[in-house]
Amino acid sequence: MKIDVRQLLRPHLRSFKAYSSARTEYTGHNAIFLDANENSFGSASGEDLNRYPDPLQKQVKHALYRIKGIPPENIFVGNGSDEAIDLLYRAFCEPGQDNVIICPPTYGMYQTSAELNNIQLKEVLLNVNFQLKVDEVLNAIDSHTKMIFLCSPNNPTGNLLYEEDITKISENFEGLVVIDEAYIDFSPVASWSKKLSQYPNMVVLQTLSKAWGMAAIRVGLAFASEEIIRILTAIKPPYNVSKLAQEAALKALNNEKEKLVMVEEIKEQRKRVINALKGFSYVKEIIPTDTNFVLIRVENPNDLYRYLTNHNVVVRNRDTTPMCKGGIRITIGTKAENDELLGLMQKYI
Repeated sequence: MKIDVRQLLRPHLRSFKAYSSARTEYTGHNAIFLDANENSFGSASGEDLNRYPDPLQKQVKHALYRIKGIPPENIFVGNGSDEAIDLLYRAFCEPGQDNVIICPPTYGMYQTSAELNNIQLKEVLLNVNFQLKVDEVLNAIDSHTKMIFLCSPNNPTGNLLYEEDITKISENFEGLVVIDEAYIDFSPVASWSKKLSQYPNMVVLQTLSKAWGMAAIRVGLAFASEEIIRILTAIKPPYNVSKLAQEAALKALNNEKEKLVMVEEIKEQRKRVINALKGFSYVKEIIPTDTNFVLIRVENPNDLYRYLTNHNVVVRNRDTTPMCKGGIRITIGTKAENDELLGLMQKYI
Protein backbone atom coordinates (compact mmCIF):
# COMPACT_ATOMS: atom_id res chain seq x y z
CA MET A 1 0.00 0.00 0.00
CA LYS A 2 1.19 3.50 -0.84
CA ILE A 3 0.50 6.25 1.66
CA ASP A 4 1.17 9.97 1.73
CA VAL A 5 2.82 10.51 5.10
CA ARG A 6 2.79 14.25 4.57
CA GLN A 7 -1.00 14.22 4.30
CA LEU A 8 -1.23 12.23 7.55
CA LEU A 9 0.94 14.82 9.30
CA ARG A 10 -0.80 17.56 11.28
CA PRO A 11 -1.12 20.58 8.96
CA HIS A 12 0.87 23.01 11.10
CA LEU A 13 3.83 20.61 11.12
CA ARG A 14 4.13 20.37 7.34
CA SER A 15 6.31 23.48 7.32
CA PHE A 16 7.82 22.95 10.78
CA LYS A 17 11.56 23.47 11.17
CA ALA A 18 13.26 21.46 13.87
CA TYR A 19 15.23 23.19 16.62
CA SER A 20 18.87 23.39 15.60
CA SER A 21 21.01 22.46 18.59
CA ALA A 22 24.70 23.18 18.99
CA ARG A 23 25.59 19.53 18.47
CA THR A 24 23.67 19.25 15.21
CA GLU A 25 25.28 22.36 13.72
CA TYR A 26 28.83 21.14 14.42
CA THR A 27 29.58 17.43 14.50
CA GLY A 28 33.37 17.40 14.47
CA HIS A 29 35.71 16.38 17.29
CA ASN A 30 38.69 17.77 19.21
CA ALA A 31 37.43 21.34 18.92
CA ILE A 32 37.21 24.09 21.53
CA PHE A 33 33.47 24.09 22.20
CA LEU A 34 32.26 27.56 23.12
CA ASP A 35 28.92 27.33 21.37
CA ALA A 36 26.43 25.66 23.78
CA ASN A 37 26.97 27.51 27.08
CA GLU A 38 28.20 24.30 28.72
CA ASN A 39 30.56 24.33 31.68
CA SER A 40 33.99 24.08 30.09
CA PHE A 41 35.66 23.41 33.47
CA GLY A 42 34.10 19.97 33.82
CA SER A 43 31.43 18.36 35.98
CA ALA A 44 30.81 18.58 39.72
CA SER A 45 30.59 14.78 39.65
CA GLY A 46 34.19 14.54 38.51
CA GLU A 47 33.09 12.55 35.46
CA ASP A 48 33.07 13.53 31.79
CA LEU A 49 29.49 14.82 31.76
CA ASN A 50 29.79 18.53 31.04
CA ARG A 51 29.01 18.29 27.31
CA TYR A 52 25.63 17.66 25.72
CA PRO A 53 25.08 14.15 24.29
CA ASP A 54 24.80 13.20 20.65
CA PRO A 55 21.26 14.33 19.72
CA LEU A 56 21.01 11.69 16.98
CA GLN A 57 22.43 8.73 18.96
CA LYS A 58 24.57 7.74 15.97
CA GLN A 59 26.67 5.07 17.71
CA VAL A 60 23.60 3.41 19.19
CA LYS A 61 21.89 3.35 15.80
CA HIS A 62 24.92 1.81 14.11
CA ALA A 63 25.03 -0.90 16.79
CA LEU A 64 21.35 -1.59 16.17
CA TYR A 65 22.05 -1.72 12.43
CA ARG A 66 24.69 -4.35 13.04
CA ILE A 67 22.33 -6.47 15.14
CA LYS A 68 19.00 -5.98 13.38
CA GLY A 69 20.02 -5.10 9.83
CA ILE A 70 17.89 -1.95 9.86
CA PRO A 71 19.65 1.17 8.49
CA PRO A 72 20.16 4.08 10.91
CA GLU A 73 17.87 6.31 8.85
CA ASN A 74 15.01 3.92 9.69
CA ILE A 75 15.66 4.04 13.45
CA PHE A 76 14.41 6.43 16.11
CA VAL A 77 15.92 6.23 19.60
CA GLY A 78 13.84 7.72 22.37
CA ASN A 79 13.45 8.14 26.09
CA GLY A 80 11.63 4.83 26.39
CA SER A 81 9.04 3.57 23.91
CA ASP A 82 6.59 5.90 25.63
CA GLU A 83 8.32 8.89 24.04
CA ALA A 84 7.87 7.40 20.57
CA ILE A 85 4.18 6.75 21.31
CA ASP A 86 3.66 10.32 22.48
CA LEU A 87 5.52 11.79 19.50
CA LEU A 88 3.38 9.76 17.09
CA TYR A 89 0.27 11.32 18.61
CA ARG A 90 1.79 14.81 18.51
CA ALA A 91 2.90 14.42 14.88
CA PHE A 92 -0.11 12.80 13.27
CA CYS A 93 -3.22 13.42 15.41
CA GLU A 94 -5.03 16.74 15.53
CA PRO A 95 -6.39 17.29 19.08
CA GLY A 96 -10.16 17.27 19.32
CA GLN A 97 -10.48 16.05 15.75
CA ASP A 98 -8.61 12.83 15.01
CA ASN A 99 -8.92 9.39 16.56
CA VAL A 100 -6.92 6.19 17.03
CA ILE A 101 -7.98 2.58 17.49
CA ILE A 102 -6.73 0.29 20.25
CA CYS A 103 -7.65 -3.30 21.04
CA PRO A 104 -8.02 -3.93 24.79
CA PRO A 105 -6.82 -5.58 26.85
CA THR A 106 -3.55 -3.94 25.84
CA TYR A 107 -0.75 -1.65 26.99
CA GLY A 108 -2.17 1.29 28.94
CA MET A 109 0.07 4.04 27.54
CA TYR A 110 -1.83 4.12 24.25
CA GLN A 111 -4.87 5.36 26.17
CA THR A 112 -2.88 7.62 28.48
CA SER A 113 -1.15 9.37 25.58
CA ALA A 114 -4.43 9.75 23.73
CA GLU A 115 -6.02 11.44 26.73
CA LEU A 116 -3.00 13.69 27.29
CA ASN A 117 -3.12 14.80 23.65
CA ASN A 118 -6.93 15.15 23.53
CA ILE A 119 -7.30 12.44 20.90
CA GLN A 120 -10.46 10.36 20.66
CA LEU A 121 -9.92 6.69 21.46
CA LYS A 122 -11.86 3.95 19.70
CA GLU A 123 -11.76 0.56 21.41
CA VAL A 124 -12.31 -2.76 19.66
CA LEU A 125 -11.94 -5.52 22.23
CA LEU A 126 -9.95 -8.63 21.40
CA ASN A 127 -11.94 -11.85 21.04
CA VAL A 128 -12.13 -14.58 23.70
CA ASN A 129 -8.80 -15.98 22.47
CA PHE A 130 -7.21 -12.53 22.78
CA GLN A 131 -6.93 -12.19 19.00
CA LEU A 132 -7.98 -9.31 16.77
CA LYS A 133 -11.52 -8.87 15.52
CA VAL A 134 -10.20 -7.76 12.17
CA ASP A 135 -13.48 -6.85 10.50
CA GLU A 136 -14.58 -4.83 13.52
CA VAL A 137 -11.26 -2.97 13.56
CA LEU A 138 -11.57 -2.11 9.87
CA ASN A 139 -15.22 -1.08 10.31
CA ALA A 140 -14.19 1.29 13.13
CA ILE A 141 -11.98 3.30 10.77
CA ASP A 142 -13.31 6.67 9.63
CA SER A 143 -11.84 9.66 7.81
CA HIS A 144 -10.25 10.93 11.05
CA THR A 145 -8.60 7.65 12.11
CA LYS A 146 -4.86 8.24 12.03
CA MET A 147 -3.36 5.26 13.87
CA ILE A 148 -4.10 1.72 14.97
CA PHE A 149 -2.05 0.35 17.89
CA LEU A 150 -1.38 -3.40 17.95
CA CYS A 151 0.67 -4.97 20.73
CA SER A 152 2.28 -8.29 19.73
CA PRO A 153 3.17 -10.14 21.88
CA ASN A 154 0.36 -8.49 23.78
CA ASN A 155 0.53 -6.98 27.24
CA PRO A 156 -1.04 -8.07 29.62
CA THR A 157 -2.13 -11.33 27.95
CA GLY A 158 1.28 -12.43 26.62
CA ASN A 159 0.16 -13.91 23.29
CA LEU A 160 1.25 -13.09 19.76
CA LEU A 161 -1.39 -11.65 17.43
CA TYR A 162 -1.99 -13.65 14.26
CA GLU A 163 0.28 -12.55 11.42
CA GLU A 164 -2.50 -12.75 8.84
CA ASP A 165 -4.68 -10.40 10.92
CA ILE A 166 -1.97 -7.76 11.20
CA THR A 167 -1.31 -8.10 7.48
CA LYS A 168 -4.97 -7.58 6.60
CA ILE A 169 -5.23 -4.46 8.74
CA SER A 170 -1.96 -3.04 7.37
CA GLU A 171 -3.09 -3.60 3.78
CA ASN A 172 -6.52 -2.04 4.28
CA PHE A 173 -5.74 1.07 6.33
CA GLU A 174 -4.31 4.29 4.94
CA GLY A 175 -3.09 5.53 8.32
CA LEU A 176 -0.27 4.28 10.55
CA VAL A 177 -0.24 0.76 11.97
CA VAL A 178 1.89 0.85 15.12
CA ILE A 179 3.10 -2.59 16.23
CA ASP A 180 4.49 -2.68 19.75
CA GLU A 181 7.07 -5.44 20.05
CA ALA A 182 8.40 -4.82 23.54
CA TYR A 183 8.46 -8.59 24.17
CA ILE A 184 9.41 -9.85 20.72
CA ASP A 185 12.74 -11.34 21.89
CA PHE A 186 10.91 -13.92 24.01
CA SER A 187 8.76 -15.11 21.10
CA PRO A 188 9.52 -17.56 18.26
CA VAL A 189 8.70 -15.18 15.40
CA ALA A 190 10.65 -12.55 13.47
CA SER A 191 10.06 -8.85 14.02
CA TRP A 192 7.68 -6.94 11.75
CA SER A 193 10.56 -4.50 11.27
CA LYS A 194 11.81 -6.92 8.61
CA LYS A 195 8.78 -5.96 6.49
CA LEU A 196 8.99 -2.17 6.60
CA SER A 197 9.69 -1.99 2.88
CA GLN A 198 6.39 -3.80 2.24
CA TYR A 199 4.38 -1.61 4.60
CA PRO A 200 5.33 2.09 4.49
CA ASN A 201 2.48 2.80 6.93
CA MET A 202 4.00 0.58 9.62
CA VAL A 203 5.84 1.73 12.75
CA VAL A 204 7.46 -0.97 14.91
CA LEU A 205 8.25 -0.21 18.55
CA GLN A 206 10.85 -2.08 20.59
CA THR A 207 12.73 -1.44 23.83
CA LEU A 208 15.94 -2.24 25.66
CA SER A 209 13.98 -2.57 28.91
CA LYS A 210 12.94 -6.23 28.64
CA ALA A 211 15.21 -8.80 26.99
CA TRP A 212 18.25 -6.52 27.19
CA GLY A 213 17.66 -5.88 30.90
CA MET A 214 18.16 -2.11 30.62
CA ALA A 215 14.90 -0.75 32.04
CA ALA A 216 16.70 1.79 34.24
CA ILE A 217 18.17 3.75 31.31
CA ARG A 218 14.82 4.30 29.53
CA VAL A 219 15.79 3.65 25.92
CA GLY A 220 13.06 2.79 23.44
CA LEU A 221 13.20 2.27 19.69
CA ALA A 222 10.97 2.93 16.72
CA PHE A 223 11.58 1.47 13.27
CA ALA A 224 9.77 2.99 10.29
CA SER A 225 10.17 4.54 6.87
CA GLU A 226 12.85 7.19 6.52
CA GLU A 227 10.15 9.84 6.18
CA ILE A 228 8.40 8.91 9.42
CA ILE A 229 11.72 8.76 11.29
CA ARG A 230 12.62 12.25 10.00
CA ILE A 231 9.35 13.57 11.39
CA LEU A 232 9.84 12.01 14.83
CA THR A 233 13.44 13.30 14.92
CA ALA A 234 12.33 16.81 13.98
CA ILE A 235 9.75 17.15 16.77
CA LYS A 236 11.60 15.40 19.61
CA PRO A 237 13.45 17.38 22.31
CA PRO A 238 16.99 18.09 21.06
CA TYR A 239 18.80 15.95 23.65
CA ASN A 240 16.17 13.34 24.46
CA VAL A 241 18.57 10.50 25.37
CA SER A 242 21.32 11.27 27.88
CA LYS A 243 24.99 10.47 27.41
CA LEU A 244 24.84 8.01 30.30
CA ALA A 245 21.90 6.21 28.70
CA GLN A 246 23.57 6.09 25.29
CA GLU A 247 26.80 4.71 26.76
CA ALA A 248 24.93 2.06 28.73
CA ALA A 249 22.84 1.12 25.69
CA LEU A 250 25.96 0.80 23.54
CA LYS A 251 27.64 -1.38 26.15
CA ALA A 252 24.64 -3.71 26.21
CA LEU A 253 24.28 -3.84 22.42
CA ASN A 254 27.95 -4.77 22.16
CA ASN A 255 27.26 -7.73 24.45
CA GLU A 256 24.43 -9.43 22.59
CA LYS A 257 25.67 -12.85 23.68
CA GLU A 258 24.77 -12.10 27.31
CA LYS A 259 21.31 -10.94 26.23
CA LEU A 260 20.73 -14.19 24.35
CA VAL A 261 21.80 -16.21 27.38
CA MET A 262 19.39 -14.31 29.63
CA VAL A 263 16.52 -14.80 27.19
CA GLU A 264 17.06 -18.56 27.16
CA GLU A 265 17.22 -18.67 30.95
CA ILE A 266 13.97 -16.71 31.17
CA LYS A 267 12.30 -19.11 28.73
CA GLU A 268 13.45 -22.09 30.81
CA GLN A 269 12.12 -20.50 34.00
CA ARG A 270 8.88 -19.58 32.20
CA LYS A 271 8.30 -23.23 31.36
CA ARG A 272 9.07 -24.26 34.91
CA VAL A 273 6.75 -21.68 36.48
CA ILE A 274 3.88 -22.54 34.14
CA ASN A 275 4.23 -26.26 34.87
CA ALA A 276 4.13 -25.54 38.61
CA LEU A 277 1.10 -23.25 38.30
CA LYS A 278 -0.85 -26.12 36.74
CA GLY A 279 -0.70 -27.90 40.08
CA PHE A 280 -2.56 -25.23 42.07
CA SER A 281 -6.30 -25.87 42.21
CA TYR A 282 -7.17 -22.18 42.58
CA VAL A 283 -5.46 -21.36 39.28
CA LYS A 284 -8.35 -21.66 36.83
CA GLU A 285 -6.57 -20.67 33.61
CA ILE A 286 -3.05 -20.04 32.36
CA ILE A 287 -2.96 -17.86 29.26
CA PRO A 288 -0.39 -19.08 26.68
CA THR A 289 2.50 -16.64 26.60
CA ASP A 290 5.33 -15.59 24.29
CA THR A 291 6.75 -13.06 26.75
CA ASN A 292 8.68 -12.88 30.02
CA PHE A 293 5.44 -12.96 32.01
CA VAL A 294 2.36 -15.13 32.35
CA LEU A 295 -1.24 -14.10 32.97
CA ILE A 296 -3.30 -16.47 35.11
CA ARG A 297 -6.90 -16.44 36.30
CA VAL A 298 -7.54 -17.31 39.92
CA GLU A 299 -10.60 -17.58 42.14
CA ASN A 300 -9.85 -14.58 44.34
CA PRO A 301 -7.23 -12.32 42.70
CA ASN A 302 -7.45 -9.54 45.26
CA ASP A 303 -6.83 -11.93 48.13
CA LEU A 304 -3.94 -13.69 46.37
CA TYR A 305 -2.41 -10.34 45.47
CA ARG A 306 -2.56 -9.15 49.10
CA TYR A 307 -1.17 -12.46 50.35
CA LEU A 308 1.84 -12.35 48.03
CA THR A 309 2.46 -8.65 48.64
CA ASN A 310 2.34 -9.17 52.42
CA HIS A 311 5.12 -11.71 51.92
CA ASN A 312 7.17 -9.22 49.82
CA VAL A 313 6.45 -10.83 46.46
CA VAL A 314 4.89 -8.23 44.17
CA VAL A 315 2.85 -9.32 41.16
CA ARG A 316 0.37 -7.31 39.05
CA ASN A 317 -3.34 -7.46 39.79
CA ARG A 318 -5.20 -7.32 36.45
CA ASP A 319 -8.65 -8.19 37.75
CA THR A 320 -10.19 -4.88 36.61
CA THR A 321 -8.56 -4.88 33.15
CA PRO A 322 -11.06 -5.53 30.31
CA MET A 323 -11.49 -9.26 29.66
CA CYS A 324 -9.00 -10.14 32.41
CA LYS A 325 -11.39 -10.86 35.29
CA GLY A 326 -9.55 -12.84 37.93
CA GLY A 327 -6.23 -11.99 36.31
CA ILE A 328 -2.86 -11.94 38.02
CA ARG A 329 0.17 -11.14 35.84
CA ILE A 330 3.42 -12.71 37.01
CA THR A 331 6.80 -11.67 35.65
CA ILE A 332 9.23 -14.56 35.28
CA GLY A 333 12.00 -14.00 37.81
CA THR A 334 15.28 -15.70 38.64
CA LYS A 335 15.25 -19.28 39.89
CA ALA A 336 15.49 -18.06 43.49
CA GLU A 337 12.70 -15.52 43.00
CA ASN A 338 10.50 -18.13 41.34
CA ASP A 339 11.24 -20.58 44.17
CA GLU A 340 9.96 -17.99 46.66
CA LEU A 341 6.86 -17.26 44.58
CA LEU A 342 5.94 -20.89 44.02
CA GLY A 343 6.64 -21.78 47.64
CA LEU A 344 4.22 -19.10 48.81
CA MET A 345 1.60 -20.11 46.27
CA GLN A 346 1.92 -23.73 47.42
CA LYS A 347 1.09 -22.60 50.97
CA TYR A 348 -1.76 -20.29 49.89
CA ILE A 349 -5.23 -21.49 50.87
